[in-house]
Amino acid sequence: MLYQTHLRVHLDAIRHNLAGIREAVGPDVAVLLAVKSNGYGHGAVEVARDVERAGLVDRFGVATVPEGIELRGAGVRSPILKLSHAFPEEIDAALAHDLELAVVDAAGADAVAEAALARGVVAPVHLKIDTGMGRIGTTPDTAPELAVRIEDSPHLHLLGAFTHFPTSDTPAEDAFTDGQIATFTRAVADVQARLGRCLELVHMANSGGVLAHPEAWGTMVRPGIMAYGYYPDATTPRTIDLRPAITWATRISFLKQVPSGGTVGYGRTWAAPRDTWVATIPVGYGDGFDRHLSNVGTVLVGGRRYPIVGSVCMDQSMIDVGPEPVVAVGDEVVLLGRSGELEYTADDMAELLGTISYEVTCAIAPRVARVHIGGGDISRPGAGDRREFEGTDGGEDRSAVPSSL
Repeated sequence: MLYQTHLRVHLDAIRHNLAGIREAVGPDVAVLLAVKSNGYGHGAVEVARDVERAGLVDRFGVATVPEGIELRGAGVRSPILKLSHAFPEEIDAALAHDLELAVVDAAGADAVAEAALARGVVAPVHLKIDTGMGRIGTTPDTAPELAVRIEDSPHLHLLGAFTHFPTSDTPAEDAFTDGQIATFTRAVADVQARLGRCLELVHMANSGGVLAHPEAWGTMVRPGIMAYGYYPDATTPRTIDLRPAITWATRISFLKQVPSGGTVGYGRTWAAPRDTWVATIPVGYGDGFDRHLSNVGTVLVGGRRYPIVGSVCMDQSMIDVGPEPVVAVGDEVVLLGRSGELEYTADDMAELLGTISYEVTCAIAPRVARVHIGGGDISRPGAGDRREFEGTDGGEDRSAVPSSL
């Protein structure tokens, strides 16, 4: 096995989460799954293939044109929306791979129209309206005029309109979110009145919107982090049951006895308070295992919790396994996930690091092999045979495909 440090992605958990979303929003509301940043670190291609095959989503959302092209190259056929506008030099490639584009201003609309004319196609676009995120988008007041400009172009089709919430996951900010919903609803009504027709897709609900603001569901919702098993904030209502979809694991590579006062790692930042044993694990900040975990983080081995000691290195880290260790070289070490009765989640790590679960999962480096479990054979064409993977999660389909080695 070439992938000692790896990420087991439990596709059944993602399916469970999406099924819960589907049940909540009902059959008349479409679901766009955000798979940007390599599916929040979970492997965009493999996740997209599996949930598309299961019929759980209607669209995918990406952040960049190359992300969309990668999905198309992997055989994903569902509509794909680039959630932010494209630079002019990216538009032709986006249209060549049948991506839907966001439009935020007149210059952007004209650029897409010009590229569509040159290619001889009609490009589907979504009008982005800024109602309080303060990032990108036309204003609610200028949205109708821009919509008419798009509608008047024979090479553009205004498929939908959308906005984004900065605080829909935070009940203390509900008044602000309610104001956004009202502003966007009025803007869409004005757009549709000017066009004399309804837009097919009206969407604003991210994960927080799905969980806490049913009035924001519109005709499509855009779940992101919740599809991968995490609530966007500790205060977000738990209205849908979610299951974390990853186990990040490695193995003990070396055991060494360290005398009292002996130091470990770069900078000698930790000294043994007593005679003890220290285990080395082949994972470090080069894998996305944050250096700020040095001397404060923990890992799980055999259903027990052990502290990280010394500075996290680029490729290796050390843990104190005590004066009478019950571990051995080769034992599995869980960085994120469950071991026995204990669980350590991306939320737990994020709290320790002063960040959010999104960053923790997205930061897991490409060199950490993604091993997808529970969704059948979804290997890329020519990726090789299915492999039997032995882990400690139990009760799951053990057939797995490493997406990188």
